Amino acid sequence: MEPEVLPENAAAGLQKMQEFLIMGGPAIWAIAALSVITLTLILWKIWRLLRFGAWSGGQSSQRAVDQWQAGDRKAAMTALKRRRSLRARLALAAMEACANPTLTEADAKDETGRTARALLTKARGGLRGLELAATIGPLVGLLGTVTGMISAFQALQEAGARADPSVLAGGIWEALLTTAAGMAVAIPAQIALTWFESVVDTLRHDMEDMATRIFVANDSAKDHPAQTLAAAE
Repeated sequence: MEPEVLPENAAAGLQKMQEFLIMGGPAIWAIAALSVITLTLILWKIWRLLRFGAWSGGQSSQRAVDQWQAGDRKAAMTALKRRRSLRARLALAAMEACANPTLTEADAKDETGRTARALLTKARGGLRGLELAATIGPLVGLLGTVTGMISAFQALQEAGARADPSVLAGGIWEALLTTAAGMAVAIPAQIALTWFESVVDTLRHDMEDMATRIFVANDSAKDHPAQTLAAAE
């Protein structure tokens, strides 16, 4: 392929895109803007969950919890302080609550639950936006289709006896473009939303599991203080 062919293909593609936007009317512009916002939101959410360690598996946090269960509490808390994942932050909050002599067991659990809710709220950030995109994308497309159909039938009425069925058919398929575009935005948004929700559910399950193990180990340490002291030494 000669070098000058590539710019020509790019120009042709750009021209087709412009024609598509013009045929779709205002609704297609709104859907195009929504698609950009949706893509940006998906990429931002992936980056955000990576920072939160959503796909790390939490091995470091699990090892720290194992140390806590073995009685080596100081080492467990020190290891978690170097981590910034949501699992590590929840596990550290649970350990600090258990180690706080001013808190009763019920208060420690309440404090851990409060921290867990705050962390999960951060993990869910942006999901409402994807849900909105998945909902309004088809609606905006349908609105564009309805307005396009109205325009097509108005043109048919004005033509009267000279009406050409092919003109009406052309107006209808142009109107249906917005419905297709709206669904093209909504489907990826819904897929991404379902995926992110499953990731957050996995995080919530892991955090609940670690918190339970920490509190059970804390209760066991209170029942057998001599064994815990020996393990710490």
